[in-house]
Amino acid sequence: SEGFDQQIADQKLQVENLKSALHKLEQKLAEAEAKSDMLIAQHHRSRALGKVSDARIAIGDSSKAAAFDRMKRKVMHSEATSQAKSELAGSDVEDRLAALEKEDQIDKLLAELKARRSVNV
Repeated sequence: SEGFDQQIADQKLQVENLKSALHKLEQKLAEAEAKSDMLIAQHHRSRALGKVSDARIAIGDSSKAAAFDRMKRKVMHSEATSQAKSELAGSDVEDRLAALEKEDQIDKLLAELKARRSVNV
């Protein structure tokens, strides 16, 4: 019976050791789950910050692009205005030249008429 008592005592000791090991493993598992949850939360936060940064960059780029487009429109407007003024000024000059040519032609015709008249008289 003493042998059985010793076996029972040994078994109880092993059971206590196993319970202690199980408790330690459960603690480690809880710590691992907490770390996993924390890493997942950090990952989600990192992704959210990345999306915010991308949005800020996109907004910054679009505002730069919008400013570039406005400047381009201003330059195009200025060029169109200058070209229109040049054409208007050019047409005045062309009109003046055409008028001068007509005056020259009229003067030539008058001179021819006077010459014919003096020949006929």
